Amino acid sequence: MAERVLVAMSGGVDSSVAAHLLKEQGYEVMGAFLRLGEGGVAAEKSRACCTVEDAIDARRVADRLGIPFYSFNYAQQFRRVIDYFVDEYQRGRTPNPCARCNQWIKFDTFHGLARDLGASFVATGHYARIVRHGGAVELHRGTNRAKDQSYFLAMVPYATLAECIFPVGDLAKSEVRRLAAAATLPVVHKAESQEVCFVPDNDYRRVLAARAPGSMRAGEIVGMDGRVLGGHDGFQGFTVGQRRGLGVAAGTTRYVVRTEPAANRVVIGAREDALSARFRVSEPNWLLPAPPELPFSAEVQIRYRSTPAKCTVETDTDGGLAVQLETPRFAIAAGQAAVFYRGEHTLGGGWIEA
Repeated sequence: MAERVLVAMSGGVDSSVAAHLLKEQGYEVMGAFLRLGEGGVAAEKSRACCTVEDAIDARRVADRLGIPFYSFNYAQQFRRVIDYFVDEYQRGRTPNPCARCNQWIKFDTFHGLARDLGASFVATGHYARIVRHGGAVELHRGTNRAKDQSYFLAMVPYATLAECIFPVGDLAKSEVRRLAAAATLPVVHKAESQEVCFVPDNDYRRVLAARAPGSMRAGEIVGMDGRVLGGHDGFQGFTVGQRRGLGVAAGTTRYVVRTEPAANRVVIGAREDALSARFRVSEPNWLLPAPPELPFSAEVQIRYRSTPAKCTVETDTDGGLAVQLETPRFAIAAGQAAVFYRGEHTLGGGWIEA
């Protein structure tokens, strides 16, 4: 009897091809779509995910493949992610809602649904790979490094990861498109989602204004010496490392070094002022059978598109982790994920605190 797998179908080409490949490989495939957004907002978006249109596309693909399809509305549960997003900006941090959604909502929900539907595995269209060694599993980067999404999966519990399949992890995007065309999937030419699903036009300030009205107040932009250089309409509109849109004529290029929520102030400086060689990490999540022995050497990635940096990972005084970089890095932002690697192997990750 074929093993049953539940495919998280987003309505995009990656998850659609994932379902197609698993069916070709002999699995008993089912598809499921999670509606996470709110209709009024979703209707405005053109390149985000989880919209009504995406649900329709996912069902069309399921019909084309001849597999059962289920749609579930988890918009109420997803408000936790939206509240987190707003709260992080209010605290002067830079949130990572996609990684939090994977951690809090998507994978937990899909695995619960899989158990209810009698499926042994959950599959998604992520560009990452599961490598199995007997009873142990490892999360590896996607073969196509330009599309690798292991960074966003580092906070998923290890036990959950062991029941995952990532069918497109060995493929390039062009190959995924080719497979979609060969299978005549109706989403073959669909554009990629490149926005946070609840942030229309990537305008996160609009979300903050709507969710926390009155919280964005005028304040000062100051230099590293405290001298007032300009003004702002809300410190939440600035992120560490930002250099455009500062509205300050400083004579030389200046970057946001930090925001100070209590003082409603934005501090800017030279590029070297935004360099750091050490930071703290909270909520460590290890994608290993047992936590590693500390200290250890690895590479750490501090943003989705950043180049991994060599580091030493140590125990911090509060039970978290302390990360010492070999070379200082620019704009290490509290609130972002820090993900640890050894080559292609994703060891785990945590949340940058300072």
